[in-house]
Amino acid sequence: MYGGVNGTDRYLETAVETASPARLIVMLYDGAIRFINEAHYAMRQRDYETQNHKLQRAQKILAELISSLDFEKGGEIAENLFRLYTYMYNQLVEANIQDAPERLEHVVDLLSELREAWDTIASEAEAQVRMPTAKVSLHG
Repeated sequence: MYGGVNGTDRYLETAVETASPARLIVMLYDGAIRFINEAHYAMRQRDYETQNHKLQRAQKILAELISSLDFEKGGEIAENLFRLYTYMYNQLVEANIQDAPERLEHVVDLLSELREAWDTIASEAEAQVRMPTAKVSLHG
């Protein structure tokens, strides 16, 4: 180990440092989905400490997504995402209090749909960055 960072941590750090804004959002969705699925498993095992910890991690990601919204530039889309993220956050809180796995499944479904849309946006943006500029010849 070098400088307290192992290979996997360094890889993830580099991935985050070089990711486009849309790709970072996809990464946040991936993390939230993973933590919710881990909480769901812990809920079934009646491991309440792990359940609570994983749901808090997912809630922190949703809070980060909420805080990153730009209402001036995003307009109605930002407002709709704000409502959706807030709804999902509240669903996670309720799921944790009530041990309600169906609420977790619902949030994972919503996040998965959003993740798919953002992944498409990120992939299209990345493809445009990689696409070489075509040279146009005016002399046939």
